[in-house]
Amino acid sequence: MRKLKFFIAAFALLIPIVLTGNGGIRANAASNEYYLGGMTAGFSLSAGGTEVIGLSEVIAEDGIHHPAEEVGIKVGDVICAADGIEIRSINDLNGALARSEGKEITLTVKRDGDTAEVKLTPVKDKKSGKFKIGVLIRDTLTGIGTVTYIEKNTLRFGSLGHAVCDESNQSLSISDPKVYLCSVIGVNKGKRGKAGELRGLFLNDKPIAQADTVCMAGLYGTFEKTYDFSKCRTVEIAPLSEATIGKAVIYSTVDGICPQSYEVNIAKVDAGNRENKNFVIKVTDEKLIEETGGIVQGMSGSPIVQNGKLIGAVTHVFLNDPTRGYGIGIENMMKN
Repeated sequence: MRKLKFFIAAFALLIPIVLTGNGGIRANAASNEYYLGGMTAGFSLSAGGTEVIGLSEVIAEDGIHHPAEEVGIKVGDVICAADGIEIRSINDLNGALARSEGKEITLTVKRDGDTAEVKLTPVKDKKSGKFKIGVLIRDTLTGIGTVTYIEKNTLRFGSLGHAVCDESNQSLSISDPKVYLCSVIGVNKGKRGKAGELRGLFLNDKPIAQADTVCMAGLYGTFEKTYDFSKCRTVEIAPLSEATIGKAVIYSTVDGICPQSYEVNIAKVDAGNRENKNFVIKVTDEKLIEETGGIVQGMSGSPIVQNGKLIGAVTHVFLNDPTRGYGIGIENMMKN
């Protein structure tokens, strides 16, 4: 199973404002406090089927076959049904192939948002005796990212600040995402031309939150009531109109499970940008630069705080300078 990277790059496991039905902002004195994020979370996401990550040959008694390749199946396709029966896991697909007993089956395949049906005949593998179609697949994606905020009243959270992407920088549509407590156990430092990354470890198999929305501005959902919020700092939010060029801090976890504050400088505020790049920030904190080289993968979603208020989240890093990156305004993150 290939690891999903919730990356922050210019090249991937976690909102005083309430959104009205039309996406506007409604003041609500009872809902103007949020828990500040900064904690690293592990995300486990269903691919919504079995995703093809490679094509292979099937060696049978009568020679070598390429069933999937011959009917046009490609890397990146998602097999979501076999003979009309939903396929959600590797076991589901293997079961469907076994039931075929080598007879022709119809696979429903998704590609780039479109769905098509292909007919092919599974081949009995000479060594294992199992019926195969010549694909390497995965059904689960995992990665780590940073929670930006948790609304105190509803426990709704927002994280990442950008789309969920795979290792090829392609946005993904995923299902049934779960969020787990994660500890950062190491850092690959960023350097000019190559983004660094946090290395995390899922601490247990019990989710601390369930995500239900994935979009271009991040991953959203609801925290479990059993999560320990006693160490979480409360904060109000501020619109982009209150953000100014100058000093600010980001909250990130680059070791263990406890977020720390790090000094940054906001070099530019662009309220009109619609690509999650409302801020240009520069890391000035020598400790963070020493530990990570600046902004690295896994820090996406790190909250940006200025004058004691949450104004946004880190989203991207400049590949030619890992101490610099972009951030999304918190009001834009919430609108999504």
